[in-house]
Amino acid sequence: MTSPLLLGCIADDFTGATDLANNLVRAGMRVVQTIGVPPEPVAGVDAVVVALKSRTIPAPEAVAQSLHALTWLREQGCRQFYFKVCSTFDSTPLGNIGPVAEALMDALGAAICCVTPAFPENARTVYKGYLFVGDVLLSESGMRNHPLTPMTDASLVRVMQAQSRGKVGLVEHKVVRGGAAPIHARIRQLQDEGHRFAVVDALDNEDLMHLGRAIADMPLVVAGSGVAIGLPQNHGIRPSFAAAELPPAQGARAVVSGSCSEATNRQVNDFIGRGLPALAIDPFEIAAGRDVVGQALAWAAPLLGEQPVLVYSSAPPEAVRGVQERLGAGDAGAMVERALAAIALGLVERGVGQLVVAGGETSGAAVQALGVRQLRIGPQIDPGVPWCHARAEACGRSVHLALKSGNFGTADFFTKAFR
Repeated sequence: MTSPLLLGCIADDFTGATDLANNLVRAGMRVVQTIGVPPEPVAGVDAVVVALKSRTIPAPEAVAQSLHALTWLREQGCRQFYFKVCSTFDSTPLGNIGPVAEALMDALGAAICCVTPAFPENARTVYKGYLFVGDVLLSESGMRNHPLTPMTDASLVRVMQAQSRGKVGLVEHKVVRGGAAPIHARIRQLQDEGHRFAVVDALDNEDLMHLGRAIADMPLVVAGSGVAIGLPQNHGIRPSFAAAELPPAQGARAVVSGSCSEATNRQVNDFIGRGLPALAIDPFEIAAGRDVVGQALAWAAPLLGEQPVLVYSSAPPEAVRGVQERLGAGDAGAMVERALAAIALGLVERGVGQLVVAGGETSGAAVQALGVRQLRIGPQIDPGVPWCHARAEACGRSVHLALKSGNFGTADFFTKAFR
């Protein structure tokens, strides 16, 4: 008889799922990431991260997909559940964080749950309920120009309240610094006062370790990946290098980038500045019906070898706005995603065995095009981004993948990843 899973996780995009799985592995847990809800049980691991592509779909669809994942995880015997959201809390006043979180709470009979996207190792901190990206408020960061979920308010209490029926309260840093017992007591106080969500401040990993202990008896946490470092300790699990072992990497190297974040644009510019081969994808060419995918693969084929190649649609905010105004925001994004996903598949078919994909939506589309069903989580490249190993069923090949959130990684990530 297999042991029940200790932690069942539902992630609202694919890069966020690997980000969460990465932190759990670093903390010593054996983890499998599945692409969608798998048809069969998963054995021999401590946690499963079910990766959904639900961050920007209509809220009712996101709720239905998340509840389906929850049902499967409960059938595996999970004891605690984790709804993984972006560390920049990507959402709109209509959702999807609030509606999904409340649906999960209703299904679990949870009276209250904590909420925090804090991930200090990646410069995401929460103080007085305000989310900071580095030294600036979320609303002053590049996220204010996000093409799908522009974040113009840094107050997590206000953002969460706008998309939730229940009241949203705050566990301030002066309480968090006191340790697990004061945090637990404050959350219970908020519950007694009629609050359904408790936004929790966190400035460093010590805060997250305190929080992990404080919520050991709570059925649900809504968070970025940071809180994950504090949960394995509740089960006597300690960090282990063995948890991150992968087969040796083989094959050519490539990067496919669809993110238009400031961080990814810096990474694209760094790659090009090193004189490495790069090809920009033009959304208007795709819209005109030209074979952009075939052209990109024909360009890449003779270059695959010692150096990595980059195919990208990443662009600065003003260029993105111009495309959206002419083609429509949703249509333009979906069209480019499909093209980049087809290019990713074509590259793997042509011998790419090490593939970096930048952007949550792009990663989701690429993984689906590759026919990946499960990811084995390996070593970390940069905070929040590990190498993974998977079987690409669409072409019958094994591939190492790094699914990078648009906001993550140093400027040299696209070359450092392969070193």
